[in-house]
Amino acid sequence: MNVKLPDNKNINIEQNSTAFDLARAISPKLSRSAVAARINGELTDLSRSLNENDQVEIITFDTSEGKSIFWHSSSHILAQAVQELFPSARIAIGPSIENGFYYDFDVEKPFTPQDLETIEKKAKEIIGRKIEFKREEVSAKEAYEYFRNKGENYKLELLEDITGSPSMYVQDSWKDLCRGPHIPNTGIIKAFKLLSIAGAYWRGSEKNKMLQRIYGISFPKQSMLDEYLRLLEEAQKRDHRKLGKELDLFSFHQEGAGFPFWHPYGMVLYNQILDFSRSEHLRAGYREVKTPIILNEELWHRSGHWDKYRENMYFTTIEETVHAVKPMNCPGHLLIYKNSGHSYREFPIRFFEFGLVHRHEKAGVLHGLFRVRQFTQDDAHLFCTPEQIENQISDVIDFIMRIYKTFGFEDYKIELSTRPENYIGSIEIWDKAEKALQDVLEKQNFEYQINPGDGAFYGPKIDFHIKDILNRSWQCGTIQLDFSMPERFDLEYTDVDGQLKRPVMIHRALFGSMERFIGILLEHYGGALPLWLSPVQLKIIPISDRFNENAIKVHRIATETGIRSEIDYRSEKVGYKIRDAEVKKIPCMVIVGEKEQESDSVSVRLHGKGDLGSRPLKEFISLLADYNKPGLDINNNF
Repeated sequence: MNVKLPDNKNINIEQNSTAFDLARAISPKLSRSAVAARINGELTDLSRSLNENDQVEIITFDTSEGKSIFWHSSSHILAQAVQELFPSARIAIGPSIENGFYYDFDVEKPFTPQDLETIEKKAKEIIGRKIEFKREEVSAKEAYEYFRNKGENYKLELLEDITGSPSMYVQDSWKDLCRGPHIPNTGIIKAFKLLSIAGAYWRGSEKNKMLQRIYGISFPKQSMLDEYLRLLEEAQKRDHRKLGKELDLFSFHQEGAGFPFWHPYGMVLYNQILDFSRSEHLRAGYREVKTPIILNEELWHRSGHWDKYRENMYFTTIEETVHAVKPMNCPGHLLIYKNSGHSYREFPIRFFEFGLVHRHEKAGVLHGLFRVRQFTQDDAHLFCTPEQIENQISDVIDFIMRIYKTFGFEDYKIELSTRPENYIGSIEIWDKAEKALQDVLEKQNFEYQINPGDGAFYGPKIDFHIKDILNRSWQCGTIQLDFSMPERFDLEYTDVDGQLKRPVMIHRALFGSMERFIGILLEHYGGALPLWLSPVQLKIIPISDRFNENAIKVHRIATETGIRSEIDYRSEKVGYKIRDAEVKKIPCMVIVGEKEQESDSVSVRLHGKGDLGSRPLKEFISLLADYNKPGLDINNNF
C-alpha cells in the first residue's frame, strides 16, 4: 500500500505495516531515532497500523513534540520506579515540561536526597529491561474500578474530567492513565537523571494536599545529558539572584515577599534600559502616558478582568467602594482614548507606559526577578482601523527585533497563541483576529509555531521567545490583537465617510517586564554587562594615596564625558583592588601611578582580558565615550 510523507512523496509498504515499519523502510537510522508518529495530523504511537494514503510523519527527539513525548514517557518510568520502591505511594500527574519532566506523588514521608538516588537507580533498571509501552483502550467504568482498587484517588479525580473512553499505558504490570503517545520501549532512553525534589499542591491549589514533586531529565544519548548538566552548572553560576547580591543591584526581604528592592547600582541599570526604551518609543511615534495604580471595581468588571483574572488581583476599599490594584495597564489606556473624540486621520494612535502593576503570585512560585508580585511593564496599546492591522503588527515586529538585537539577542522563535477556554467575545471575532495575526506572519515569511489555547482571554497573540547564551528560551515580547475591549468600552472613531466606526486595539510589550528582562540580561551576560549598561563603567585604581589627585583628575574627565566611574581609595594592594573589580565585573579599569602621572596616561585593563598596556588619558576616555552607546562592545576595539 502507499502512504504519503511530509514532502508529499509516496512510499510503498506492506499491508498492515505500522508507523515503525515505515520508519525502518525509510532508513535504519530513522527507525533507531524515532519516538512517535504523526498520522493524518494526529500524534500516535509508532505501533499504530497504517492505512492506504495515510499522511505520515516520523517524529524524532530533535523536534519539540519528540522531546515532549520522550520526557513524558520518562515520567512514567519515574512513577513506576517510585511505586516499586514505595508501594504505598499514590501517583498524581507526570507531564513533560520545557526541560525534562516531573511526577507528583502522595507519600507518607517526604523524599530525601538518598531516596532520589535509590529511585534513579531503580528507574535505570527499568530502562534496562526495555519494557514496551502498550496502549489499552478501556471503558470509563473499567478505568474507575482499576484505580479504585489501587486506592489511586488522584486518578479517580482526573477520570471525572474525561469525556468518552479513557486510555491507559502499561509497562509490564504497571499502568497509568494517559492519552499518550509514548516511545516504543524504555530502552530507547540512554541517559536518565533525577534532578530535584520540591513540594507542590495538588492541582496548584493551596486548599489541597501538598505532594512531593520529583524533577528529572532524559536523553537518547549520554553525551546530550553531559552537555545539559554542564549548561545547568553554568546556569547556576549565572543565577541572577546570586549576581544581584554580588553586584549589589537588588535584594528581597521578608517584609515584602515578591517585591524587589532596587539598590543604587541596580537603579542605574534599570534606568539605562528605561531611558533607551523611552527614546526608541518616542522615535517610533509612540506617546507616553501614565495611569493610576488603583482603579474602581466597576472598571475591572467592564474590562473582563474581574471575572477572568480576579484571583490574581489585589483589592482595597476607598470610601466604602472596592478598588483594585491594577494587574495590567490596558483599561487605563482605554479610558484615555475614550476621553476625547478621534478621527481616522489620527490613526494609528500609539500610547506607551512604563506601568507599575501588581499580581498576586503564590509564595511557592516566587523566583527572584523572574516571578514577582510587583513589576513594571513596558506596555503599549495601538488603536487603528481594521485595514491598518497588518502594517501595524509588521511595524511592531520590526521594532521588537531591533530592540532585542541591541541587547545582544538575535536568536528567537515566534509562537501564535490561539483562543483559550476562558475567553471573552464571540468565536467569530476570535477567528477574525487569529487569521489576521497568521496572515501577517505568513506574508512576512516568519517561521512560527501554533500554541493552541494559550491566547490572552481577550485576544490571540504573537509571543517572542529569545534564546540566551546557554540556549535557554525566554518568553518576553508579545503582540495581542483585541477586537473585544474596544467593544466593551464602546470606543469609536470617525471614518472617512463621516460614520462612527469601532477601532482595533493592539496590546504590545517588548521586554514583558523590566524586572524579568533584567534577570535574563544578567544571566545571559553572567553579570558582565555591556559597557553602556554597566552601573560602574570605569574603576580608577591609584597605586598609593600619593596619586589620589591624579585619580580625581581621571574621574573628572570621565564624568564630563558621560562615563560612570569610581575611584578605589582603599588602603589595599593594587592586585587586591584589581581582583575585586574583576569580581564585580566592571568593564574597564585604569591604574594610575608615577609613570602614568608624568605621561598623562593610564594603564588600561578590561574585564576578562587583563592588562592592555598604557594609553594616553584623553584618547582612552574618548574611546570609552565612543563605545558608550546601546549595542556597541568596547572589547571589539582591543
